[in-house]
Amino acid sequence: MRAVLFQIAYYALSVFYILASLPFLAWPGHGPVRAIIRSYTRAMNLALRLIAGIRKEVRGRERLPAGAFVMAAKHQSWGDGFLVYPEVPNLAFVTGDHLERFPLVSGILKKLGAIVIDTCGGGEKKASSLANGMEKAKEDGRRILIYPEGHLAPVGYHFRYKSGVWHMAEAMGVPVVPVATNIGVFWQQQEKPKRSGTAVIEFLDPIPPGLPKEEFIARLTQAVEARTAELVAEANGQPVRRATLIPDPPNGMEARPTPDNLAAFEKA
Repeated sequence: MRAVLFQIAYYALSVFYILASLPFLAWPGHGPVRAIIRSYTRAMNLALRLIAGIRKEVRGRERLPAGAFVMAAKHQSWGDGFLVYPEVPNLAFVTGDHLERFPLVSGILKKLGAIVIDTCGGGEKKASSLANGMEKAKEDGRRILIYPEGHLAPVGYHFRYKSGVWHMAEAMGVPVVPVATNIGVFWQQQEKPKRSGTAVIEFLDPIPPGLPKEEFIARLTQAVEARTAELVAEANGQPVRRATLIPDPPNGMEARPTPDNLAAFEKA
């Protein structure tokens, strides 16, 4: 019953705040839309707590640097963006252009300063859209949220961390803040069922710019996956179990690990 009520609240809040943003899409500046969307994420946090029974705990705020930086976060659920967004002022985020298919969303993304990646135009267009977005974010002194795995990861699993976050940090000359979470224990991927409890997001020690790419990726993966495993164990009351590396799912699909595809990946 909680899942049904939250689903109703989810869509009702989304429609309400999108409509509330409309009059300001043609308004000079971005302040009103950004304030409305921040209010939307706070309202969604409240709905998670009151309806779904998922409370939020934020750890490591003191580790966030002053000025611009990149946040590289674990992506277990549709819910993790709602947890992070209201906690970091002047936040932009990286997203695929699939969101622009939804009515009115394109204009809102532009007002939010989102970095929209061309996911259909091949590597050159993807790199170009990322570079243009980074340049604008750097000019505005924004903080940028990116999910370096590129997919929603089931609890207990992870994908290879992509190098885009390294290129972004190096181009901007800013540190990267790893972000661990256990939200997937309570809201898994895009699933409707919810489990009550305390979802934690934790900002970890920043990684400075200037590291070789391979060293950076290894350090980022270790930081996020090790702490995420600890947070998942904390939520489940079980021993810590390191996540298993799995292959990326086809575009637009969720990862559903099975013994067969895990075995195939290990052979590869």
